[in-house]
Amino acid sequence: MADIDAWVWWLIGAAALGIPLVITAMPELGMLSVGAVAGAVTAGLGGGAVLQVVVFAAVSCALIAVVRPIAKRQRTEPPQLATGVDALKGKQAVVVEQVDGSSGRIKLAGEIWSARALDADATFEPGRQVDVVDIEGATAIVI
Repeated sequence: MADIDAWVWWLIGAAALGIPLVITAMPELGMLSVGAVAGAVTAGLGGGAVLQVVVFAAVSCALIAVVRPIAKRQRTEPPQLATGVDALKGKQAVVVEQVDGSSGRIKLAGEIWSARALDADATFEPGRQVDVVDIEGATAIVI
């Protein structure tokens, strides 16, 4: 009966660590929760209390040592695929209404955008292709 109680306590501990994981989004709590599940499995297989704690500590530390650097690298590296307005930078567009240093309209990715020229003295006539160099709010900056 003591072995059953031990694995149940480990699972309660895993759930107790899993709930704050969902609330706080701290991945370390999830890794500790997986370690507690490993402790429960060890208890269910008849391992003693010392072995259960060693398995819990080993699995938790191993996960933190392996997963944490990967997660940190994912947070610091820019995304491989540009999305949203970042995906529009570098695209070509067609001038719909004359574009100058202060106003104009272009057709970009099938939509009409307000635009202005990067060079305040430049003017682009309707029908001309331009390159989008930046997006400021809802205005495309073109050259």
